[in-house]
Amino acid sequence: MGLRIVVGTYGLTRSLKENPDARGGLDLEFVDFDSIPSAMRRQVRNLEFDVCEMALTTYLCARAAGKPITAIPVFVTRNFHHWAAFRHVDTGIRTPKDLEGRQVAVNRGYTVTTGLWIRGVLQHEYGVDLERITWLPTDEEHVAEYHAPPNVDYRFRGRSAEELMLKEGVSAAVGDVRSNAPEIKPLIPDAREAGFAYYRKTGIYPINHMVTVSERALTARPTLARDLFEIFKAAKARYLERLDAGGDGSAADQAAIALKPVVGDPFPYGVAANRKTLEAATHFGVEQHMTRDKLAVELLFAADTLALS
Repeated sequence: MGLRIVVGTYGLTRSLKENPDARGGLDLEFVDFDSIPSAMRRQVRNLEFDVCEMALTTYLCARAAGKPITAIPVFVTRNFHHWAAFRHVDTGIRTPKDLEGRQVAVNRGYTVTTGLWIRGVLQHEYGVDLERITWLPTDEEHVAEYHAPPNVDYRFRGRSAEELMLKEGVSAAVGDVRSNAPEIKPLIPDAREAGFAYYRKTGIYPINHMVTVSERALTARPTLARDLFEIFKAAKARYLERLDAGGDGSAADQAAIALKPVVGDPFPYGVAANRKTLEAATHFGVEQHMTRDKLAVELLFAADTLALS
């Protein structure tokens, strides 16, 4: 029986999913999901898969809860998140500091990765006191054992962030909030350039999703973590060659090409190349009460992948 694996279809992964010869001899049984977050939830609750794409913060919460999964330093989605804060124009919100004392909706769970990164930006770049905000998630958390801090209020679960802003008088929202309503505007102007400036200042290039492996699968095949890293690395090399040739014109390809002058490699793998980002994420995780203690970066990844790049 093959290894059951869930990973989205991206430029970075397409050759692995479409070409068995690209899998380095691994017997991979790809399980398709319309929604990768639903697969993440099933993995951290039921351990259904051998290999599973997972949001960074879901993984941090899962490790803090003692879930028997570990990661390899392969990061399949990432971007800057300055775009992910929104304000209702009629509630007096003009600057990030105006969020203090307000209710702020969170698209999906409080522990969603986009929420971690934009709150970290609001706190460290704009001086926002996150403790003075009441956060209103619109969904439950992936990791069922997670206990939110007192300023997280779940009473609006099941409703959208847009609806809370337009119908419930909620001042602002964070996350992937999609709305054409004229009352809802971005909080941070020129978010794309603000994200690039943040990277130039801090060296932090936010990670969204990574690849995790069940301890069960690692025990059955001790070289699995390294083997997976190598085939994902080779798939990435093929994709970068295609980007260098101009890509196929997709929005994702063009976004990656636009990032290259700013960050260099738009998809750095390995612990060393991502240490600043990983340290920031584990630090923000404690500040935002996602984990009680700061998780050591080295302990998040399979030991034989720590030196790979």
